[in-house]
Amino acid sequence: MKMIKKTLAFTVGLVMMGGAASFAQSLADAKKAIDAEQYQKATSMLKTLVNSDPKEGDVYFNLGNVYLINEEVDSAKAIFSKGTTADPKNALNYVGLGHADLYTGNAAGAKANFDKAIDLGKKDYATYMYIGRAYFEQPKPDYAAALPNLQKADELDSKDKYPEVFIALGDYYANQKQNGPAYQKYLLATDIDPNIKRVKVQIGRMFNMADGYAEAEAKVNEVIAADPNYGPAYRELAEIQNRWSFRDPAVSKAKREESLKNYKKYLDLTDRSFESRYRYAQFLLYAEDWPTLATEVATLKTDPNNPKNFILDRLRGYSAVQNKNYEQGVQNLKKLFVNAQDTARILPGDYMQLGNAYLGVGNDSLALMNLTKAVKLDSTKADALADLGKKLFDDKKYAKAAEAYKRSIDLNSANVNIANNYYFLGYSSYFAYAEELKSGVTPNKNLLIEADSAFSKVNQLAPGHDIEAAYLYRGRIGKILDNPETPAGLAVPHLLKYIEVLTVLRPEKATVPTNIKNLIDTYNYLGSYYSASDKEKAKEYLNKTLALDPQNAYATSSLKILNTPSPSPKK
Repeated sequence: MKMIKKTLAFTVGLVMMGGAASFAQSLADAKKAIDAEQYQKATSMLKTLVNSDPKEGDVYFNLGNVYLINEEVDSAKAIFSKGTTADPKNALNYVGLGHADLYTGNAAGAKANFDKAIDLGKKDYATYMYIGRAYFEQPKPDYAAALPNLQKADELDSKDKYPEVFIALGDYYANQKQNGPAYQKYLLATDIDPNIKRVKVQIGRMFNMADGYAEAEAKVNEVIAADPNYGPAYRELAEIQNRWSFRDPAVSKAKREESLKNYKKYLDLTDRSFESRYRYAQFLLYAEDWPTLATEVATLKTDPNNPKNFILDRLRGYSAVQNKNYEQGVQNLKKLFVNAQDTARILPGDYMQLGNAYLGVGNDSLALMNLTKAVKLDSTKADALADLGKKLFDDKKYAKAAEAYKRSIDLNSANVNIANNYYFLGYSSYFAYAEELKSGVTPNKNLLIEADSAFSKVNQLAPGHDIEAAYLYRGRIGKILDNPETPAGLAVPHLLKYIEVLTVLRPEKATVPTNIKNLIDTYNYLGSYYSASDKEKAKEYLNKTLALDPQNAYATSSLKILNTPSPSPKK
């Protein structure tokens, strides 16, 4: 604030000196409000200051920055432009214009404005510090361009008088998750002023990101103990506790409740501005408090051109889907895909939630299409396709279920649940064949081949588990694919393995009623198969049937035939 300093230096009138001191205190108060994330209060204070002293460039710069924080770029540009007119020698409003240019992707315009700022303030650390911040505090951070400016600011502050230079450097490293260098710079800032609250909050955030939840909580609680009315500390405390709740089941419920309580304190202390409520809505997404999120975003309104509307549509869509309001979910989430300029903002979760919304309204095809897109972008979400497959299987839509399982397998072959997915792929394909057969059309035997291939993978991928049903269904498929007139025994090796699992490897399963029935069917089939080539083996299997079911008609009649002596050949 060079104009203020000049006025104080050359004015002897007590009234004028008192007025300047009052103004300086008011700007300082506005900056405190910004630091405390009380943006509505800060905006009101700064607008009043603009009216009371319209030639003070620093006021325009701070007001423009508040608009940038809220991503109201056009308003920010207008204020910075007024600042350059009102105080032509003030470099910072040209920095502000450059920063606004970066928000809109105009790198050339940004550099031109930064060059003007440097012409005016090349000896002022603040010029370079704010240029450096502008480069990394934008939608697409340019860290390479930021660092030389921050280093120049540090060089100009050779006596280390201004902690904000170290804070800017700390933020620069922290934004890149370089916690070591960031921590070092933050400590240097506290060496100059040990009472800077935001630095301790930032250090707490770094501990949180490093999964040091107890240390993070303790650091932020230091700030709250010193100033119980500092809102950002409660926001960070809520973020720490929410993340902690997902990592430690022992404290999950307690930390989740504490986090929601602390975020509400943050809202109460930050004048419930659009920006603070917008942050709260995003927090509710991560906290998975879907009913509260739905209520909150329903009342969050902003200018139609505000880029935050994209995020609000996402939040409205996610909460609608999670609250089973699927039609509304489809309407909100479709908005994310309307504008080509938003393509880079699309997340895998957007496709996944839209897929779930379409599933909820009964559009299986669009559900499958969108969930597939989600998994292509993030293979760790492959279970979403498997979940869709299970839902379609339960709805007896077997062909569609098989398609969902195939895509899940193809898009994440390293999935820990892949054996289970192969199992249900086999099941789905097998029952899709059965449905075609039942409907009277000539069934596609490729479905059986696909099912057999899937079942063959199950025990390969789950060695030692011996999933007997996979052997049983391979046996059933073999029976269907075999030549009924001259069977080659395609089913036999699989059915023998099924018997081995139930009677040798997992005998406790042999007493399950379903397995008893399947064993009876298996023994009868093997008795029939061997009756033409090995009567003794056939009898052995049929007797095993009778051991389980003494009145079994097929085994009884077959044994009678096998035990009847063949007539002596006529001489």
